[in-house]
Amino acid sequence: MNAVCFTRRGYKVIGIDTDQHRLGQVRNAEPPFVEASLPEYLKNSINRKLLQPTDDASLNAQADYCFVAVETPSQPDGSVDLSHVQEASMAIGRSLRNSSNNQLIAILSTVPPGTARNLVTPILEKESGKRKDEGFYLCSNPELFRQGDAIHDTEQPDRIIIGGDEQDVTRLETFYRDFYRDREYKVLRTTHENAELIKYANSAFIAAKISLINFIADIAERVPFADVKVVAKGIGLDERIGPGALQAGVGWGGPCLPKDTLALTWFSESLSLDTDLIQAVRAVNIAHGYKAVKLAKDLLGSFKGKRIAVLGLAFKADTDNMKDAPSIAIIKNLVADGAHVVAYDPKSTSTARSMLGDDVEYASDPLSCIEQADCCIIVTEWNEFKQIRPETFLKRMKQPIVIDGRRIYDVDAFAKAGVRIVAIGAWNS
Repeated sequence: MNAVCFTRRGYKVIGIDTDQHRLGQVRNAEPPFVEASLPEYLKNSINRKLLQPTDDASLNAQADYCFVAVETPSQPDGSVDLSHVQEASMAIGRSLRNSSNNQLIAILSTVPPGTARNLVTPILEKESGKRKDEGFYLCSNPELFRQGDAIHDTEQPDRIIIGGDEQDVTRLETFYRDFYRDREYKVLRTTHENAELIKYANSAFIAAKISLINFIADIAERVPFADVKVVAKGIGLDERIGPGALQAGVGWGGPCLPKDTLALTWFSESLSLDTDLIQAVRAVNIAHGYKAVKLAKDLLGSFKGKRIAVLGLAFKADTDNMKDAPSIAIIKNLVADGAHVVAYDPKSTSTARSMLGDDVEYASDPLSCIEQADCCIIVTEWNEFKQIRPETFLKRMKQPIVIDGRRIYDVDAFAKAGVRIVAIGAWNS
């Protein structure tokens, strides 16, 4: 994401990757994933010859700045797999061995506190044969953008976190001030360890807010005339809380919150700390993934011989990412209970096929997905789903039963039209 945004300002970028398929896509100006504005930005970068995709890591020596954005997936025990960070650090170090360029290296990847100082720095020094601050500089600069809004958040950040030694941080801040020019944003200068921990803490707070509002949603469903959407609006007016991440639903997923909260749990346990709070946040999230299935089963009695429509597969709208998406657990539970599942997502169908296989029927559009369905579960808040009127569900479905797992519909309007709608966090009379 940073690569195409940097080229928009005229910077020349060398994009180094080991994935040949992804490199081929980028060379052909084909976005390897769904992200708003990415097709236009990537095409512009390639056409202007400002982005050079390559697998030749030695070319890194030509750069003044190196931004490391490799994956750091979770391992079975919850720890963080830093192998990609190690490999990237070794390649960068080797590329700098015979270079006179004092390159600044910025670690964008999400890594446990202590990684830059205790892992990356020693590798860079060993492979380059140079000491930090004598042959290269190093900063921790965690990515804090939202998937689906990554380009917007990169070009219009509300804050930038830079960790490292004073002179290193100053160098990177100078680059950003040139990149952003007159745009206003906040910069926090700190240590490597604080910057690294901020990313995990950021994810944990967002996850906690969502899990807490989902807990409140459970209460609202049991209180006559209560609705979590109104409750969320009320508490969101409190400046100490704010309205962000207060949308109740079937739970959070994606590449950050599940992985980061799991890593934070593991890291806390390594420090002999109690992890009950963060584990409760994760437990509430898992429970809300199953909730949509339970609500549907309560209404239908049994899934045997029933056709269940699932609208939405990606973990959120405006992306094709299904990493830890709530849809996976929902569909697997429906299938296990004997349901015939028909699913539709505007961007994630091919990903879903590789993950869920032939246990699911994949529809080509939302209307064919709900055709003759006994129940429809809304899992992702795509705008095109919001446009479906109550009359359409009544006309198309065998039984007009809708489980609104993302609160995209007007419950009263649907109910008055004759649709049996059950919405997460709303009292259903």
